[in-house]
Amino acid sequence: MSSYPFVYLASQSPRRRQLLEQLGVPYELLLPDSSEDAEALEVVLPSENPKAYVQRVTLLKLTAALMRIKYRGLVAAPVLCSDTTVALGAAILGKPNDHNHAQQMLSALSGNTHRVLTAVAVGTVRKQRQALSISSVRFAPMTNQQIKRYVDSGEPMGKAGAYAIQGSAAAHIEHINGSYSGIMGLPMFETAQILRDFGFKV
Repeated sequence: MSSYPFVYLASQSPRRRQLLEQLGVPYELLLPDSSEDAEALEVVLPSENPKAYVQRVTLLKLTAALMRIKYRGLVAAPVLCSDTTVALGAAILGKPNDHNHAQQMLSALSGNTHRVLTAVAVGTVRKQRQALSISSVRFAPMTNQQIKRYVDSGEPMGKAGAYAIQGSAAAHIEHINGSYSGIMGLPMFETAQILRDFGFKV
């Protein structure tokens, strides 16, 4: 039995909420306020590789969330943070800036295999645990019309690599090797292992 009644989820992603609910772990949202520049945490450093990037960003998110607990005077509990990035070779494909950028990303992914890296971290001030899930995803060749139709749906915006595997992009995905939940944004197996380490029954 965990000594904590819940875990804080420091994520605005509805997909991560859904996945955490599947594990049956009680949680409370711990979101940044207007004074925090959350997007600044996701800036890629020069020559940074995808693995180092996603792990660094996740730990930055965790540090920021732990500070949030302190200055808001909240009940102490572990914080869960996660970050997902898409990598085509050594290139990191983040969230698209606009529709043209999304089309460029999807054109690059079309007919190719890429990696999806999702890091997850759970921590308190005294104890932190982190894991990394790496999956490969192959897109079938897509026509320009198919790409435009998908981009026009609005689904790619705000998504790493300009797609969501749980959405209509699934119609163009030939093969995945790895963790489906990790590709969605929270690898269930690794997350469950870490939460057990904090005393949660999963």
